[in-house]
Amino acid sequence: MATAAAARSAKDFTFEWEGKDRNGKVVRGELRAGGEAAVSASLRRQGVLVTKVKKRRSSGGKSIKPKDIAIFTRQLATMMKAGVPLLQAFDIVARGSTNATLTRLLMDIRADIETGTSLSAAFRRHPKYFDALYCNLVEAGEAGGILELLLGRLALYQEKTLALKQKVKSALIYPMSVLVVAFIVVTVIMIFVIPAFEDVFKNFGADLPTPTLLVIAMSKFFVSYWWAIFGSIFGGGYMFVRTWRRSERIQFFMDRLFLRMPVFGELVRKSIIARWTRTLSTLFGAGVPLVEALDSVGGTAGNKVYAIATEAIQRDVASGTALTSAMTATGVFPNMVLQMAGIGEESGALDDMLARAAEFYEEEVDEMVKGLSTLMEPIIIVFLGTIIGGIVVSMYLPIFKLGQVV
Repeated sequence: MATAAAARSAKDFTFEWEGKDRNGKVVRGELRAGGEAAVSASLRRQGVLVTKVKKRRSSGGKSIKPKDIAIFTRQLATMMKAGVPLLQAFDIVARGSTNATLTRLLMDIRADIETGTSLSAAFRRHPKYFDALYCNLVEAGEAGGILELLLGRLALYQEKTLALKQKVKSALIYPMSVLVVAFIVVTVIMIFVIPAFEDVFKNFGADLPTPTLLVIAMSKFFVSYWWAIFGSIFGGGYMFVRTWRRSERIQFFMDRLFLRMPVFGELVRKSIIARWTRTLSTLFGAGVPLVEALDSVGGTAGNKVYAIATEAIQRDVASGTALTSAMTATGVFPNMVLQMAGIGEESGALDDMLARAAEFYEEEVDEMVKGLSTLMEPIIIVFLGTIIGGIVVSMYLPIFKLGQVV
């Protein structure tokens, strides 16, 4: 059974079947296979006379988010620590989920385990939701007989990582959303409000102030070429994002640019270092060899600069260089992290020292986000007041001038 399960392709489907066993009793169940014929053949070998086979639909349900996987991992770790059998734990989590898509995913994994597939191999069949780091930790837990312990570590890692990402997003989304709203407001003023003022000014019979003429000229440009402006913004943005995703050189350039941004660059750098040290600590503490652990760390860095640096560290470590020396050679890690890694290597507690570094930088990110929220509010108010207030004052200048003449 295990050999057959391992040989199945990743394109297998889940089938619901019904039949009769050797005693004539009606039995039902689910089975993953490449087709109905494979399901029937497998059940015949088990002594089941198949009467109905139906492919289960995969539509419906919400998409599965990283938070859902983190909650599932925590629930699975808790139940395994409590002594609940693995298959029963999957049943409990799947039935308790309100997301139909997640329920189907968990039942598919359960069906694989039931046929003899290891838990890590079952997870590897769904790389969209379970990355290499996740599967490596589960595999290490199975090999060492400490699966419940490593699932707990994995759940903690996911929770910390998600919390860190959310903090960084909250710091970056606020100014971006304000810029978008400001652009929409200015567009509405340019296209609809200013032309109405222009009609009024035509009856004044006097020369308009320079700021007013400038704003009117900008408004005419908006009205005449709004389609080109929006087309350039959205079309250019779409093409840039596509090119960004496909070109490693552009990814490296943009990631390096993010790191050099004033204020926000330091926030991004600290969040990356926190995630990098947390990932390496979790993997190394689980017994994954350092070279293999670094292979997963680079992918979770979330920044091309640190991903390339991690590849260089991995090559140096594989050739016999100490981790601290390899990290120092990249020039992208602060002294605090290097010292903690050095102490960890000397004392044999590398995972613990990296975890402490991760906690330090996670707290730093938290403090920076709080400070940025306080700092950005007056800056944004001044920015909006300058842009929108400047337009409004420019349009009222002729009225003030007319009042002085009268």
